[in-house]
Amino acid sequence: MKRPIKVLTIEDDPNIVELIQLYIEKIGFTSVCATDGEEGLKQFYKESPDCIILDLMLPKMNGWEICKMIRLEDKKIPILMLTGKGETYDIVKGLEIGADDYIVKPFDPNELIARVKSVLRRTVLSESEEGILQFSNIVINMNEYRVLIDGKQVLMAPKEMELFYYLAMNPNQVISRQQLLDRIWGYDFNGDPRTIDVHIKRIRDKLALHHADWSVITIRGVGYRFEENPHD
Repeated sequence: MKRPIKVLTIEDDPNIVELIQLYIEKIGFTSVCATDGEEGLKQFYKESPDCIILDLMLPKMNGWEICKMIRLEDKKIPILMLTGKGETYDIVKGLEIGADDYIVKPFDPNELIARVKSVLRRTVLSESEEGILQFSNIVINMNEYRVLIDGKQVLMAPKEMELFYYLAMNPNQVISRQQLLDRIWGYDFNGDPRTIDVHIKRIRDKLALHHADWSVITIRGVGYRFEENPHD
């Protein structure tokens, strides 16, 4: 029998730890907690969690340092950062060093759980769907470099396909512009960074033209998010 999903929470506020633990266990996941950075890193090595909820401001070692160290060991484990500041700089920095998503305190615990499920879904999709993603009326097939909406092919250039696929691998998560440039164009890219905005606009226009149920949203000052269109 497969073991339950294990979530490691690294947070120094005992009230927040208790709240997160309550909601994590409520959905059938296993909760592991640490109240300072050093203990959090020890728990990461000891418990081998499937997902990490990581506060930025921690005793002994801050969240950025922990995120960097975890990414040296594990490139795939989902990391969701908690921040009490909500400042663009903190969010961008966290995303660029390897966090998958963020949530600002105070937060709705139901939203936190939704974000946890979302980053876990991204991990499962990237490991099990072998290059094919499906979201309601959209199918993205990277094996054939094809996008279908309502069964009809939508023509996209190769870079548009790669960019769209990467955003779709991370549904409902904010991906920074720099992350997208590094992943799709490479770390040694020396061209105009605005090229990504041009590609995003083309993707967005094609999704709107074909009445896709999902779209690419701009998060001003941070990056982009692939999310479901609201229904009336």
